[in-house]
Amino acid sequence: MMTTQEEQTRRIKECAISCGFSLVGIAEALPMEQEMHKFSEWLRLGFHAGLGYMERNEEKRYDVRNILPETRSVIVVAHNYYTPYQHSHSDTQGKISRYAWGDDYHDVLPPKLEQISDEIKRLQPEAKTKVYTDTGAILEKQWAVRAGLGWQGKHSNVISREIGSWFFIGIILTTAEFLYDKPMQDFCGTCNACMQACPTGAIAQPYVVDARNCIPYWTIETKADVQFPPTVAQNLDSWLFGCDTCQDVCPWNRFQTPSAEERFLPRFEETSMNLNVIQQLTQEEFSTRFRKSPIKRSKIAGLKRNALILQDARRKQKTDASETSETSV
Repeated sequence: MMTTQEEQTRRIKECAISCGFSLVGIAEALPMEQEMHKFSEWLRLGFHAGLGYMERNEEKRYDVRNILPETRSVIVVAHNYYTPYQHSHSDTQGKISRYAWGDDYHDVLPPKLEQISDEIKRLQPEAKTKVYTDTGAILEKQWAVRAGLGWQGKHSNVISREIGSWFFIGIILTTAEFLYDKPMQDFCGTCNACMQACPTGAIAQPYVVDARNCIPYWTIETKADVQFPPTVAQNLDSWLFGCDTCQDVCPWNRFQTPSAEERFLPRFEETSMNLNVIQQLTQEEFSTRFRKSPIKRSKIAGLKRNALILQDARRKQKTDASETSETSV
């Protein structure tokens, strides 16, 4: 199909928006020299904690042409997942990260990315493509920055001036060539709200997160027999699965808009879960309740461990508060 490169670029972007994505940008597939230098330093400092897979496939992270030879373009899309619900702050409840309220984005995004991939092949029949949704050795946030979707904030999440930071990132590598977008400047300025609000001080320095102190790492990524360090266990701030504090306080999220994707709405309108109910769950109930949910990642044993640690922390806080009150009388 003979069309101009400008026209093809426009059609791919229109296709992405029609598939339900909020933002789309295209970057040239050049090696990530500066980005990999920072990433390697982050690994060297041990900030990836127990995420050993981060240490592998360096050549693919550095150059996506080691994944798909002759890649020319990296198409990056953002899918808004914000829904206008709030957490319960009851002492019996544990908060769930907003991204995990509805269906797993690993199930929702790929079919939409494949639709864009199909459009690429209609425009350029010889083109090859490969899609990713947080499933391969690709520096997705850095590619989102290169493609002009936003800038990487001090909390390390990508921030858009249009929709804030409540979005998932999808990637399409392709041998097709398009017009490329330019990165935008960093608009964090002097704001340190995310750093000040982090319950465990996991943002070691601006733009650098230390997973060893990060609540999502402990509540999602670790195995059930792993116990939290005291600095994390006593500062969970009611988080049961994941943590959104740094995004909740980000001023740019005043531009948040409700997602049109109904599958990201909270299941059973639950944004938090009763900790006692979790302890009573059977494997069958867990599997049924969290089918196609991000929460299944923690497995039932991990979720019960999280609930127990949160309950213990609350009991300790009440005991300490009572003792302090008695001492002051």
